[in-house]
Amino acid sequence: MDKPTGVFGWTEKSSAVLQQGGVIAPDERLPWPQTAVMGVQHVIAMFGATVLAPILMGFDPNIAILMSGIGTLIFFLITGGKVPSYLGSSFAFIGVVIAATAYAGKGPNANIGVALGGIIACGVLYTLIGAIVQAVGTGWIERFMPPVVTGAVVAVIGLNLAGIPIKNMAASNFDSWMQVVTFVSVALVAVMTRGMVQRLLILVGLIVATLIYAVLTNGMGLGKPVDLSPIANAAWVGLPGFAAPVFSASAMLLIAPVAIILVAENLGHIKAVTAMTGRNLDQYMGRAFIGDGVATMVSGAAGGTGVTTYAENIGVMAATKIYSTAVFVLAGLMAVLLGFSPKFGALIQAIPLPVMGGVSIVVFGLIAVAGAKIWVDNKVDFSDNKNLLVAAITLVLGTGDFTLKFGQFALGGIGTATFGAILLYALLNRRK
Repeated sequence: MDKPTGVFGWTEKSSAVLQQGGVIAPDERLPWPQTAVMGVQHVIAMFGATVLAPILMGFDPNIAILMSGIGTLIFFLITGGKVPSYLGSSFAFIGVVIAATAYAGKGPNANIGVALGGIIACGVLYTLIGAIVQAVGTGWIERFMPPVVTGAVVAVIGLNLAGIPIKNMAASNFDSWMQVVTFVSVALVAVMTRGMVQRLLILVGLIVATLIYAVLTNGMGLGKPVDLSPIANAAWVGLPGFAAPVFSASAMLLIAPVAIILVAENLGHIKAVTAMTGRNLDQYMGRAFIGDGVATMVSGAAGGTGVTTYAENIGVMAATKIYSTAVFVLAGLMAVLLGFSPKFGALIQAIPLPVMGGVSIVVFGLIAVAGAKIWVDNKVDFSDNKNLLVAAITLVLGTGDFTLKFGQFALGGIGTATFGAILLYALLNRRK
């Protein structure tokens, strides 16, 4: 029997819900042990991208992990625990940070302070946008972003990322086959198991695939073996590399407009969660923008990357049907602890790249399907040429990573698809 709502506002659902394939809503939770394990799965889902983004910009990955946890907790508090979301390193900052700092692409970024000042400026702008949305309301969002637009935007979030595992995470034919082994393992866990194991399909599939990889490489010499020496050599506890911001007008003007892309990502996230849970979260959209903006400012002040709602975690929620915000509180706390543990960072980075690639294929695919689900649930009429063309053009813009440049600022992929869909729909909708 379900227990009454506790001090933090979550109604505890019995474990029998798992066996019956039920949904855990944002204001519900499983017993704490199961909730904690689900938090681990979300931490792992976000870890690859949250570590990769700072490496590409010359930032300290452990700072990125730490600030992703703190940012997630900030987001939870500002949204009142109503919006299930994890905040991780945003890839939208990579291009402008490299341009602003003249980063060479390897090792620590010598001009990281300039980038941090720009990230804080972006957070300020993002927070202001959230305050306006909170004051004015979200009626304009419904007018400019009907289901055909939001479905396309959510779908391209997954499709835009599809090239990462396909092109960048399989260096050999063996690696490609290991990606196949990985996503088949995840699929078998999803279909052939029940209860908590089925809900942990990403985590269990990853572990199974990693063990298979180790047998084939370390045992049979078929590929690059798993190297455990960095784990043994890493300290259990250590401070990440904090850094101070430097406020340069040119860097701030270059980096601050990324807020527009973050708005698009957050908007797509909220629409996807609304579709999955059946609960309209538009009333929390302004607070979500503010939470993300404040988290970005705090991260930049400590030496971390700008943060955003994470598509990977949408995929995990879509697969598990567990939307409890309690999961994200525990995931955030875990990330904070792990940010001070170089050994854990070494452990995650020891996961074979093709295995992470196979998991990414599953997660990004689930995001794309979540967008299609918005169309199905809202009965979008594709016999209407307006809907047909908006969806068709948006999908290709996002999937092909179509980029438009405005001086040194580049709007690509998800950004062009999102704003392209909004503007195209507004244009075509003028004819009644």
